[in-house]
Amino acid sequence: MYKVMLVDDDYPVLEFLSETIEWNRLGFELISVHENGESALQHALQQMPNLLITDIGMPKLNGIELTRRLREQDDSLQVCVLTCHNEFEFAQQALKLNVQDYLLKDTLNPEDLTAVLKRIKAKLDAEQQKKEKELHLQQIVERNKESIKRDFLRKTIYQSIYHAKEWYEEASSFGLHLQKQLYIPVLCFIQDYRLAKDAYQSADVLSFSLQNVILEILEREEMNPVYFSFESKESFIFFPYKPTLKSDCFGNAAECLRKVQRAVAHHLHVSLSMMIGDVFHNEQSLKHELGTLLMNTNQRFYMGKDAIEKKRTETYFADKIFSWYEEASTEVRQLILERNEERVGPTVKGWIQYFKEQHISSDAVKDWVLKLVLDLKVKLKALQFFETTYTMEVLHEEILNIDSLNELSDWLNSYFQTVMHSVAKITAGSRRREVMEACKYVSMHLERKISLDEVASYLYLNPSYFSRLFKKEVGETFVEYVTKLKINRAKELLEHTIEPVGKICERLGYDNQSYFIKVFKNNVGVTPMEFRGQIS
Repeated sequence: MYKVMLVDDDYPVLEFLSETIEWNRLGFELISVHENGESALQHALQQMPNLLITDIGMPKLNGIELTRRLREQDDSLQVCVLTCHNEFEFAQQALKLNVQDYLLKDTLNPEDLTAVLKRIKAKLDAEQQKKEKELHLQQIVERNKESIKRDFLRKTIYQSIYHAKEWYEEASSFGLHLQKQLYIPVLCFIQDYRLAKDAYQSADVLSFSLQNVILEILEREEMNPVYFSFESKESFIFFPYKPTLKSDCFGNAAECLRKVQRAVAHHLHVSLSMMIGDVFHNEQSLKHELGTLLMNTNQRFYMGKDAIEKKRTETYFADKIFSWYEEASTEVRQLILERNEERVGPTVKGWIQYFKEQHISSDAVKDWVLKLVLDLKVKLKALQFFETTYTMEVLHEEILNIDSLNELSDWLNSYFQTVMHSVAKITAGSRRREVMEACKYVSMHLERKISLDEVASYLYLNPSYFSRLFKKEVGETFVEYVTKLKINRAKELLEHTIEPVGKICERLGYDNQSYFIKVFKNNVGVTPMEFRGQIS
């Protein structure tokens, strides 16, 4: 709908035109009517119409002056003049202002104005299509320009620079005047990228939207920062650096970055974090500094949402985390089987705090989490508690693509809640809940001796009946099932601890070590010590 403003000091004319013209059917919306030009001007400054229909001779501000003033605000404004005066001088003034139509009120009828409105709408439609086409072409040009800039930066980082003169000329064409200017590099990266991309349907739409918002902010900055898109998640901003006593270049850059963050959050609902690098002055120092920023994945992993930090060199560890694996694995298995949703949040929060305190490297954290969820999947499937669309490949891809600790925390909370709902659904839908409860009981008490009579008593069932029921539902005897779970647990302890075989034997409720070794070999094919030797 195109917006129309109607102005005439003759109220019956306003009433007549307002009520007799089918504005909406013709593709227009009558947004306001006014009895003088001054009132119309004030309203138009708040809500500009697409079409002005105005009388010429009016008090306070005549139609010719009103048209001139509004055209100064929007030169695409369409105008139709209504007047009782047919003198040449009025028509001449209207023509100078490029008025679309000139109608005499003395002979005006609704059909005349309807015909005018149709002609004006056709012109507005054509102009709208032209603007859309121009905008589309402009967007193509901008995307191509950014694509060329992106390729230039990638080649600078990942390839050798053989022709320095040509490289400097190309850099200068993009706004980086390195032969006479120092720069501060800033790596910008999207937090929770997976969710952000899903919200925008594609990585290209997200990247283009982000680019537009950032460029709009940077164009207003006196520092003349230069923006380069890089990858789907990352981009760079370069701030000119002039070391003087009066100028705080790093402080000014940080203030500009905060403006960018606020604009991106407001317009796109996306969280953007930034890492500020060291000043560079030539192609080699730029290459080194950008490479360092991109490789500093550990600091980036621990940065919070909307964080702005200077690049740091810190030591991160990988070995500490796996000594803690057994404890965490037991903890998560218990809370899943107990379906204790209230413990999920505090448990994950405890892990996150441990990662921070121990300075665990991002790769080690993701490897640890991936192993944890895959082991959990296998265990629950063995217990007949688990059905999920999360394949091993999906889990691997999702976890490895997580870039921050905050994102990992959210993912773990969501994943464990999904697992609990799956367990609850399967348990509730089973015709043999007694068997499900038996499997759960065994898992919860695996590290002690468990007998069939004990579990049957726990379920208030006759032992013989429970034995037949379990074999029918699970496909193996209760003793075979318990032995299988104990052997799997023994393999975990052999793999993740340095406990002697005798200690592991006791922990799993076996009184006789020789018997335990025999059972282990019958199920695995090698002795416990041979198994440990294979994985070391």
